[in-house]
Amino acid sequence: MLKFTKMQGTGNDYIFLNAAAAGVKNPEKLTREICDRHYGVGADGLILIMKSAGADFRMRIFNADGSEAEMCGNGIRCFAKYVYDHGMTDKKNITIETLSGLKRLELFTKNKKVSTVRVDMGEPILQRERIPMIGEPGMVIDEILSLDDGIKFNITSLSMGNPHVVIFVEDIENFPVSKYGPVLENHSLFPQRTNVEFVRIVNENEIVQRTWERGSGETLSCGTGASAATTACILNKKTGRNLLVHLKGGDLQTEWNESDNRIYLTGPAVEVFEGIWRD
Repeated sequence: MLKFTKMQGTGNDYIFLNAAAAGVKNPEKLTREICDRHYGVGADGLILIMKSAGADFRMRIFNADGSEAEMCGNGIRCFAKYVYDHGMTDKKNITIETLSGLKRLELFTKNKKVSTVRVDMGEPILQRERIPMIGEPGMVIDEILSLDDGIKFNITSLSMGNPHVVIFVEDIENFPVSKYGPVLENHSLFPQRTNVEFVRIVNENEIVQRTWERGSGETLSCGTGASAATTACILNKKTGRNLLVHLKGGDLQTEWNESDNRIYLTGPAVEVFEGIWRD
């Protein structure tokens, strides 16, 4: 039996396990089973809370299909809320080790519980070979990508510790994300697959975003995606450096700080319920 906690950040939902206490042996298989929305608990992924030698905690995150991801902006905010609300730390500034490096988080509390978290997402990675993406070295800004069906997209690609492609569209509400999301995710240009953001510009301070997440499909929100979308907006000179990002699951605030070149992501974290998984 495994005691789990389900949490969500702007509708991006994850199942949390205290790995040190639970002793998870096969997280890939467990993720596929527990994240199933018909036969399991249902979630966009599984997150393991672990000890770290060089940080306050270590986070492992698995997409719904069982593949391991490098980083998750919504998931890491929920991680911070979990460890604080469950008495695993009393610090309001913590560090978390991830596959994409060390992340620093600032926790904001209300009634002695974490309500909002600000995450230092790090510097966006713009070099094509480091995203990674096949092709000549350099940045990928407003580059044309042709699909087999003749459709062409202008893409901006980067990494926030995990790969992203950003595409600007006008009619985002009716855009066929489920059609083109998987095609782009699995395109041969991306050896590790990619997340895909479809973005509509509202004004210089606001955007609307829909995300097709690698290994999970379309989700209600994506924190690394909001960070990537913000970067792409600025690189393409479409917005300012501070944005309100509207997602299906709620709003996130982002900033690409000019002084330190780092992306900062702020948003809520909510505990939904606890339960027991009988494996």
